[in-house]
Amino acid sequence: MRWIIFAVIFIILTIYGFQAIKTVTKHTWVYYVFFTLAFIIVGNFIYQFVLGNEGRVLTPYKSYAFGFLLTFMAFNLVLTLILFGEDLIRGVVGLYQKLATKNSTFYMPSRRKFVSQIALGLAAIPFTSLLYGMYKGKYNFRVLNYTLHFEDLPEAFDGYRITQISDIHSGSFENKEKIEYAIDLINDQKSDLILFTGDMVNNKASEMLPWKDTFGRLKAKDGKYSVLGNHDYGDYVDWNTAQEKQQNLEQLKTIQKDIGFNLLLNESRYLERNGQRLALIGVENWGTGGFKQAGDLKKASKLIDKDDFKILMTHDPSHWEAEVLKDPKHYHLTLSGHTHGMQFGIEIPGWIKWSPAKWRYKQWAGIYTELGQHINVNRGFGYLGYPGRVGIWPEITVIELKKGSKSA
Repeated sequence: MRWIIFAVIFIILTIYGFQAIKTVTKHTWVYYVFFTLAFIIVGNFIYQFVLGNEGRVLTPYKSYAFGFLLTFMAFNLVLTLILFGEDLIRGVVGLYQKLATKNSTFYMPSRRKFVSQIALGLAAIPFTSLLYGMYKGKYNFRVLNYTLHFEDLPEAFDGYRITQISDIHSGSFENKEKIEYAIDLINDQKSDLILFTGDMVNNKASEMLPWKDTFGRLKAKDGKYSVLGNHDYGDYVDWNTAQEKQQNLEQLKTIQKDIGFNLLLNESRYLERNGQRLALIGVENWGTGGFKQAGDLKKASKLIDKDDFKILMTHDPSHWEAEVLKDPKHYHLTLSGHTHGMQFGIEIPGWIKWSPAKWRYKQWAGIYTELGQHINVNRGFGYLGYPGRVGIWPEITVIELKKGSKSA
């Protein structure tokens, strides 16, 4: 049924798109090009998602099939909205003329060329943006720097720098040079600690094998720590047996160890400096809306004292409001990812910050503060589904911890 609905929507959008093109130009070769593109795009999508033998596993080929389909449909959607509005006006005018002239024949005025020209100009905006997102936007890595102040930060950690990355999604990568550049950019920050907040792969541990050496180059003097995200468990693959699925998870754990990550599975560690310490806690994935809830905050922090300065790693930011904020142990800083900022939005510092992600997550990108506690939601290193980013760029977060109040 869903494929029938998809087919109907695709056909309607394509017909309206053709109407705009037909109104603007009379060159028949343009019509052939348009319908050929439509056929290739939808055909490739069906081949990858319906006829392919990879099941639900997201591959780069599937991502690009989806990306080109999304771009084509977005282009036609804008045309459809404008031309459908014109059709309503044309219909009202035609009906009025029929009633006013008492003519038995209903005559609908022809389309106006300038309306189609405007529609095509507006449709070019999402069209070119989505293409740019696939070509360059997904590698437009940004280093975002934050300074957070805490009255109870141990003196030895004043000025301590943490680099956070999240949502690698290595199964989507296809450009080694760009990923190498991003790794160098992370190392250039010379942070004391590197923390990875989950989703190393799309579906299978094997996706990370070609990238082990690349990510193994990440360096921080106090080490590298990680947690699991919802995609790391292999829940979106049709495994033959439960044992096969578990073996996949164990392979991913081994890969993380080989890379140099200390994977925290509902566990904690102390980081020490000059006889002082801060607590690092990592929980397994815990999310709302049907996502896995393997995270156990109580278990992860059972060895942590209430008065310790605490940094929590939890993949899904919905965990923060659901369990973390009101926990009596008071988690000073929580680091999450998961949302990707929907890989699409508009961000102009000091003016606008918007993405469809805000309709699903209250905390969807950047720093949020409540009850004297902070959370940073990283926009993600990689990408999933749509193989690009528009306005919400891949993020490397650097957080500096400072002792004292912000006003001081």
